[in-house]
Parts: sequence; C-alpha cells; structure tokens
Amino acid sequence: MMLIEETAPAAEALPVAALREHLRLGSGFGVAEEAAETAALGGYLRAAIATIEGRTGKVLLTRRFRMQLDDWRDRLGQPLPLAPVISIEGIEIEDGAGIVTALPQDSWRLLPDSQRPMILPTGVILPHVPRRGLLNVRFTAGFGADWASVPADLAQAVLMLAARYYEDRSFEGSKGAMPFGVSALIERWRQVRILGGRGRREAR
Repeated sequence: MMLIEETAPAAEALPVAALREHLRLGSGFGVAEEAAETAALGGYLRAAIATIEGRTGKVLLTRRFRMQLDDWRDRLGQPLPLAPVISIEGIEIEDGAGIVTALPQDSWRLLPDSQRPMILPTGVILPHVPRRGLLNVRFTAGFGADWASVPADLAQAVLMLAARYYEDRSFEGSKGAMPFGVSALIERWRQVRILGGRGRREAR
C-alpha cells in the first residue's frame, strides 16, 4: 500500500500563537513575533502533527489523500488507514495496460468509524482488480479545517511535542523520544490493530 498526502494543512490553520504562548508560560522562553520565528514555529508544529498522526492514525487538520493498492485486502470490505474520513472522492481501477476505470459511486459506500473506516460494497463484493492492475482511492480525512476542530487532548499533545522540538532543537539525539505526557494524551486515540493489520485477501 502507498499513502500519498495530496494537500497539506494551511499555514493559517497552525496554532502558532498558541505554541508561542505555551513556550512563554511553560518554559520562560522569550519568543519574538517575527517572520523567521513564526516560520520556525510552524515547522515544529508540522513535525509534531506528523508524529501524532503517525502514532494514532488520526488526521488532525482536514486534507486529501490518495491510497494505492494492488488489490482489495478483502472484497467484502476495504479498511482505510486513517480516520476520521469525511468523504471518498473517487475510486479508480487501472488494468495494467493503461486503461483506467472509475467505479460508479453506487457500487460502494463509506462506513464511518472512529478507528477503522471502511469501503463496503453496495452489492455482494467489491469489483475485481486485474492481476497486474492497481487500485486508487482518493479520500478526505480530518477533524476539521481549523485548529478549534481538533480534540483538546490531541491539540495539547501537539503543543507539548512542538515545544519539546523547539527546546531540544540543538540536541539531535533527543528528537526521537516521545515525552511521557504526550504519550498519555494520545493513548486513547491509538489504533487497535487486529492480526497485525493483515486481513483475508481474495484469490486472483
């Protein structure tokens, strides 16, 4: 599976002011409100958001993704790797010979779920993917377009982690460590994986 992020969070959606205030109150740093510092704080926020999303499988700020597969995991239902999924824009099958077919929207439906949303067939099974074909699913996921839409515990975890990245910016060895407070905040959001993420696949 390949997962491609087709859009990125808008700069104005990042809580730069909240991070600046968090740094001042929590660590006593005097953070100047200048363009270079604002850009740097935005970078730490993007890094923290990416880390939190990677640990939880939850998309904090709404954006579009493309998932590419060589086949359905199970033709009775295909799980999506991220949540919450707002909509599926389209599903296409490439036959391996250059022909791309868009699946009719009445042949599948989205089953929303806080942990593992799924694409389900409206009939018995999902359409066949040729042996050398590819499957492309474009979808939109996220809690909302602005920071106020992000659940409070995840938002706080991002601020805490971005602050740690800021404070440890000169110490490369510490950047891979997840602070305990951040881990505690995101624990309830982490995906529960069954069978190591493996499911039944149809014989082709």
